[in-house]
Amino acid sequence: MTKTKRAAFRARKQAICRKAQRRHSGFYARCAHWSFNHSGEVEPLQWSRERLVLAGTAVVITLLSGFLMPAWASAMRPTPVPPARAVLALPLPPVTTPVAPPVADDWQIARVKPGQTLSDMFASRGLSMTDLQDVMDAAGSEKSALHSIQPGQEFDFLLGSDGKLNGLRFDQGDTSRVTVRLDGTQPQVTTQQRAIETREQVAHGVITSNLYAAAAQAGMGTAMVGKLADLFKYDIDFVQDLRSGDSFTVIYDDVYRDGVRYGEGDITAAEFTNQGKRYTAYRFKKDDGSVGWFSEDGRPIEKSFLRIPVDFTRISSKFSVARMHPILGRVRAHKGVDYAAPKGTPIHAAGDGVIQFRGRENGYGNFVVIKHTKDISTAYGHMSAFAKGERVGQHVKQGQVIGYVGMTGLATGPHLHYEFRVDGVQRNPQTVTLPKSQPLAPAQLARFKAQVVQPQLARLTELANRMQLASTTTASGHRG
Repeated sequence: MTKTKRAAFRARKQAICRKAQRRHSGFYARCAHWSFNHSGEVEPLQWSRERLVLAGTAVVITLLSGFLMPAWASAMRPTPVPPARAVLALPLPPVTTPVAPPVADDWQIARVKPGQTLSDMFASRGLSMTDLQDVMDAAGSEKSALHSIQPGQEFDFLLGSDGKLNGLRFDQGDTSRVTVRLDGTQPQVTTQQRAIETREQVAHGVITSNLYAAAAQAGMGTAMVGKLADLFKYDIDFVQDLRSGDSFTVIYDDVYRDGVRYGEGDITAAEFTNQGKRYTAYRFKKDDGSVGWFSEDGRPIEKSFLRIPVDFTRISSKFSVARMHPILGRVRAHKGVDYAAPKGTPIHAAGDGVIQFRGRENGYGNFVVIKHTKDISTAYGHMSAFAKGERVGQHVKQGQVIGYVGMTGLATGPHLHYEFRVDGVQRNPQTVTLPKSQPLAPAQLARFKAQVVQPQLARLTELANRMQLASTTTASGHRG
């Protein structure tokens, strides 16, 4: 831009400014006296018509804005549309009345004590003989188990709040339970089958004091110890023959009923070493279905004769050709063995045979003679009583009760006088050679050895070796 043009631009600008000043100078002059900053004396405010108009206008605008703005905002707000609603016809669930859970029956479990009768058990619960008869009548054919009860047998009583008998539960054998309910309009009898299973157990013991202590340490119960002693009682006198260091190994069954241990079953295989001599017994089912225990050579464990026909406490007098008689006071042969035992102890037949004599016999007191074969017989003296129903000519089985220990005749105390006679001559029952039982037939013997002896003998040997090794290791550890 040239100097001339710049001067002309400035001149136009100044002219515009002067024109604007002249246009507004009148307004500035009229408003000059409103200023609060001018110096000099303040004059009183003079309200002219113009000022009143301006003030009124301002008030009106303020009031209008207070009323008009909310109305405008409300008018501009969109009208809400109510949500659409649909009513559906849904089926209602059926109304159910809550059912209280059934109340479990409170059965009272009772076990038969030694010497206790069923009527005693009823009386101990405030029940009468009439209640017992009601159960008998309701049980019908199932009542056979109620006629003969044994110690330890379980009976369950169901009593009402008033003490009335509402039910009785009892075992009918090992596999079934009978329930008699009397709380309805009519008695109800139900029989429930019970699941029976066997679980094999093994035990090994070494005798240090007695058989029962060693068996208990091996985990065997009293009943199983009795079964073990019964197996070997024909060969071992468990009162006099046991020695420290004797050992046994047993494989047996535990019986479980409804998953709960019920008791001890049978011995499957057993081995007993007494004074260095080894005895064995194996359970075997023969072709005729009968079950027995046999030695390794297939001969029955049960010998033809019991060595001792009574459970005794001690031998009070041995077999002797010259003994001072305790009552007669003179030397006299004692041709039998006296086994001291409490009065009333059962006396068993030593073997199968026929009763040849039963009655009173001089110094023998109550006396029984059994003929077994044409040349062998046994005699039993000083009985307190004979077995019921016993008579001459009656056949008896080995182990059958024929009388009870007493002290009739010439006796200073209760005991059994026992004789073993061969061709009418008394022999020492403790040392006489007893006849051997017949072995299994050849075909059964072969099956017995292959199916029973070989596998069970291997298990018995392995178990005995393992226990011996464990005992040796333990002893070595203690010494170390």
